[in-house]
Amino acid sequence: MKSPGCASRHFRCHIIFSLCLGLIFLSGFFHVKNKNYLIVKSHKELLMSSTPCRAKTNVMFLKTHKTASSTVLNIMFRFAERYNLTVALPAGQLVHLGYPKTFLAHFVEGFQTIGQHYNIMCNHLRFNLSEVQKVMAVNTFYFSILRNPIPLLESSYVYYKDNVPAFRISKDVNEYLTSPTKYYRSADYKQNIYARNIMWFDFGYDNNAEDNKEYTQEVLKEIEQNFHLILIADYFDESMILLKHALCWDLDDVIYFKLNSRSQDTVQTLTPESEERIKEWCSLDWKLYLHFNQSFWRRIEETIGLEELEKEVNHLRMRQKELMETCLSDQEAVMKDHIKNKALLPFQSGAANILGYNLKQALDNRTLRTCQKMVMPELQYTSHLYAVQHPHRRRKRLGLPVLQTKLQGKMQLPTPNSGT
Repeated sequence: MKSPGCASRHFRCHIIFSLCLGLIFLSGFFHVKNKNYLIVKSHKELLMSSTPCRAKTNVMFLKTHKTASSTVLNIMFRFAERYNLTVALPAGQLVHLGYPKTFLAHFVEGFQTIGQHYNIMCNHLRFNLSEVQKVMAVNTFYFSILRNPIPLLESSYVYYKDNVPAFRISKDVNEYLTSPTKYYRSADYKQNIYARNIMWFDFGYDNNAEDNKEYTQEVLKEIEQNFHLILIADYFDESMILLKHALCWDLDDVIYFKLNSRSQDTVQTLTPESEERIKEWCSLDWKLYLHFNQSFWRRIEETIGLEELEKEVNHLRMRQKELMETCLSDQEAVMKDHIKNKALLPFQSGAANILGYNLKQALDNRTLRTCQKMVMPELQYTSHLYAVQHPHRRRKRLGLPVLQTKLQGKMQLPTPNSGT
């Protein structure tokens, strides 16, 4: 028979043992619950990170001058054809959307009947948001591209040498920049828009406006509000990767062959003094470029990261190289006199020798269509899309005899007679 003391100790031990079991059970319960919670949370995060974004198909590209924008336009046109989208094309025989006039909705072919149901807008225009919004959907993605004003002005000088009074009466670009006001007359500003702050003008602002801090800051802020993305032509491949991410497009959607580029022998070398004078003479463009060059790299760091960007740029270049080997007989752009199919001859302007491409022979039909569209100059492509979208309208006649080329069966492509 156990003593009362032993029984009492046994009872206390039992209570303590039971409490320990309870604590272990509760601890296990909360641990399992917390573990399950973490699994659920982790699963949700995984779903959020892996959920594919939806490709944007309502896109407005403000095509600025001498900024590799013809290459971007070709990308936009090919995307529109690939997904059967409607492009806001210049009305009638126009090749631009009213440029250099400020854009109005009726400059678009079919606006009166189609209304706000265009998917893509990318031909040259002088930006006017309220009128663009009459044409494009509410959820349209707006973007544009800028270039360092120093090489841009040199490029403009050579390309528009015969058309711009300020350029025409000066010997070369360095002479022009020695004293721009000697050649640039305010009374001829409509003819001289390419000679000063051309990007500022394309965005819809006065390219001869006084450069003061309050005004420029107001304009930069307004552009930031109107545009979702500004690319930089000096970093074109990086720009294409950023565009791909912003629009949720595939890599092949932004693959390109460089278009409307000129031969190196037509490039005029700027003196260091001329480069500094461009910063002053085109100070509005200079501030525009500096501002959005900073925001461009900040956007990359926030959305892609430099390490991932480098990987994707390398992938883009590898894919581009593959396509050049597939499509091109010369593996590179050639001088205008060496372009065999004159229907694919780019428009030639000023003192520039605009390069083009020769395609390989005996390509299968599908490959041929892909390759031809990648090398098709801007005016020919605009004319082609116009004929496809508006078959009952008189085809755009660009001035020279129509030549035959094989595209989507047999398609007539006119060679151009007006600049871009």
